[in-house]
Amino acid sequence: MKRIYLDRIAASPVHPDVLSAMLPYFRERFGNAQSLHSDGQTVQEAVAEAREQTARLIGAGPEEITFVSCGSEANNLALKGLALAARPKGGHIVLSAIEHNSVLNAAKSLEKRGFATTIVPVDGEARVDPGAVAAALRSDTALVSIQLANSEVGTIQPLAEIARQVKAKAPGVLIHTDAVAAAGSIPIDVRALGVDALSLAGDQLSGPKGSGALYVRKGVKVLPQIDGGIQEGARRSGTENVPAIIGLGRAAEIAIATLDERRRYLTALRDRLIEGLTARIPHVLLTGARTERLPHHASFAVRFVEGEAMLLSLDMKGIAASSGSACTSKSLKASHVQLAMGLDHAAANGSIVFSLLEDASAADIDFLLDVFPPIVDRLRKMSPLYTEFLKETAR
Repeated sequence: MKRIYLDRIAASPVHPDVLSAMLPYFRERFGNAQSLHSDGQTVQEAVAEAREQTARLIGAGPEEITFVSCGSEANNLALKGLALAARPKGGHIVLSAIEHNSVLNAAKSLEKRGFATTIVPVDGEARVDPGAVAAALRSDTALVSIQLANSEVGTIQPLAEIARQVKAKAPGVLIHTDAVAAAGSIPIDVRALGVDALSLAGDQLSGPKGSGALYVRKGVKVLPQIDGGIQEGARRSGTENVPAIIGLGRAAEIAIATLDERRRYLTALRDRLIEGLTARIPHVLLTGARTERLPHHASFAVRFVEGEAMLLSLDMKGIAASSGSACTSKSLKASHVQLAMGLDHAAANGSIVFSLLEDASAADIDFLLDVFPPIVDRLRKMSPLYTEFLKETAR
């Protein structure tokens, strides 16, 4: 059976060129980047090049990049490191209701240390209102964290306008964005966005798992969350994971070179999927924005069916997809993103997410459109909710 992989938000394969770039740093070039001898300095030069490559992906300077282990670590370092460093100015943080759990839970951890948090709601398309963010600011606000794009429903936020309104009202407030779902898929320029910090992860741009980076604008103070040595400008102690860093840098370089072509190709496939699925299956809601969404992302709420049943049925047909975010897909609770958008628990539990790799084809999408409607129809026939719905409509 051919396998069709439509779960990029959970994991993506490492690009062959990325793997080739990484391999020498497991054996031939194994030196410690902090060593003064030539073996160490050769590795240090490679890490410096990867830092420049990663910085170019988001329009930053290399000295503004801190390498970390993943997007969740980047978010934790940003939230905790920025908030604690800015605490003398205030102890209030503003977030949106649909942030990744690594942001929301980092904020909860800070609340235990005396910080206060305001959660800004979103509309039915998971869009954050810039005016609502500005209105949530207080005299003691130290940090605002609003994601650039949502991994579960694909909506791209009006981040530049959010930053403009925040800075106009409170120039000293720091702005962080979780760009893990967006980096490498849409153009990003930290200067144009107006943010002070940005998180990204290598596995979302065909780089290795266990790689990530945090951009912090030059001059902004961030307190380290790992005590130890002097690595990463003393912001992130610990021996550098050199192969992962090299892989992230090469993945960033490839993403820059191929961005426009990939966006056009994946957007066309995404729209083919959205239009085909909503036309062939009744009682299906596209979740997230229709146009201002990630080019590789299509997500839906399929009424009267549970997400887990759809995933298992699709897997039997050779199709890998997701239901909700990768970090909560094993949870029995409804997605906080779906609930924040105003969906009821029943509809939220019917979420299905298709996220496309670059090697996806029109034939793959057409196969999905052929096999998915019968799956939904079969599952609905076993659903008491659907039976009750049919009785109600027949009256």
